Amino acid sequence: MSDGLDVSCSEFVDRRSYDVSIAPPALERRQFTNSHEELSPEARELAQAIDGYKMRHRRRFITYEEMLSVIKSLGYHR
Repeated sequence: MSDGLDVSCSEFVDRRSYDVSIAPPALERRQFTNSHEELSPEARELAQAIDGYKMRHRRRFITYEEMLSVIKSLGYHR
């Protein structure tokens, strides 16, 4: 008799438990997986850069200072 657990699907990755000396997990659960489709090319580039920053720094939310550093890393200036 089955206990109702399906372990054949992809393995769950706890993003808090991986070794920081090794690359971050290749697959991570994202809250909004396809929210960049309706954006302009420039907005999509910014959204992807912010998502990349969050992945690298294991952050779900970023501060305004962090967002400013991502924007500057894309070459924008005042």
